[in-house]
Amino acid sequence: MSSKKHTPEQIINKLRQAEVEIAGGAAISQAARKIGITDQTY
Repeated sequence: MSSKKHTPEQIINKLRQAEVEIAGGAAISQAARKIGITDQTY
């Protein structure tokens, strides 16, 4: 397994993207997949 190191800014940007998707009516699982993480990570 390779583990990616993300900067805090990158993490915040991905979480904001997920919030926008969810606010737009997407399911959490769809939003998480779109930003490249699993449901459990979100």
